[in-house]
Amino acid sequence: MSTCTYLTTDELSSRIKYDSRTIRDRLKDSVLLEGRHYIRPFGGRKTLYIWEHIETDMAHHSAMGSEAIPLANGGVLHG
Repeated sequence: MSTCTYLTTDELSSRIKYDSRTIRDRLKDSVLLEGRHYIRPFGGRKTLYIWEHIETDMAHHSAMGSEAIPLANGGVLHG
């Protein structure tokens, strides 16, 4: 079984240096996707972010450069 580091919005905010409100209002459901980057344990309202997936995807998208357009399914469009 793999071990994941689950973070609250405030904990993620301090790691990636984005305001908590920016994470909730602009990144969640556009860049951070449910099931990949965050979960809602037990069907509740609380959101827990999966640090390892966020860290991997941030580094991957940064390395691709600005010409790649990220797609919702995790792929990219090179334009």
